[in-house]
Amino acid sequence: INNLTVTLSDRELLKNISLKIDAGARVLLSGHNGSGKSTLANTIAGNPSYTIKSGTIKFNKTDITNENATTRALMGIFLGSQHVPEIPGLTILSFLKHSCIAHTHFQLGQDLSMGQFLEKLESARAQLNIPQQWLNRSVNVGFSGGERKKIMLLQLIMTQPKFAILDEPDSGADNQTQQLIADTIKSMPDTTFLFIS
Repeated sequence: INNLTVTLSDRELLKNISLKIDAGARVLLSGHNGSGKSTLANTIAGNPSYTIKSGTIKFNKTDITNENATTRALMGIFLGSQHVPEIPGLTILSFLKHSCIAHTHFQLGQDLSMGQFLEKLESARAQLNIPQQWLNRSVNVGFSGGERKKIMLLQLIMTQPKFAILDEPDSGADNQTQQLIADTIKSMPDTTFLFIS
């Protein structure tokens, strides 16, 4: 990130921010409420509510400053947000299936068979001790804060991003879920992580 200035509704939230994160790093971005941490995370992920007034964002040497959120996600940028939306009518199973198919096609130019997807899903579900019946529920509808963190981890494992931004990953999570978050991160040495707290 080079000299990034970002606004929201014409209000300047970030000014001339520069940051370089090496591949494979684990970086903590810490600061007071309102200091711009979540704004930076959302801007990197391509949230269209935020306007980049100047500066550039490069990911794996590619300028993504003007890329949309979908392209950034397919390139391997993941945002585990503090406040995740509820999506009534879209099951977790369907959400993960379409996400994994899109990632595999974009990154490898290959199709993902249903058998491959289900095998990967079963492995990730077992790793996180997620009940099978959760998969048929709507995304984030009726889940507690800790359960939503588990769903985020499931998505993280299934998509295997190159760069994961976890915004307040431990908020709303009990000790067991916090340990699960730590274990999941340790199990992904090829993913670069930016933690916000």
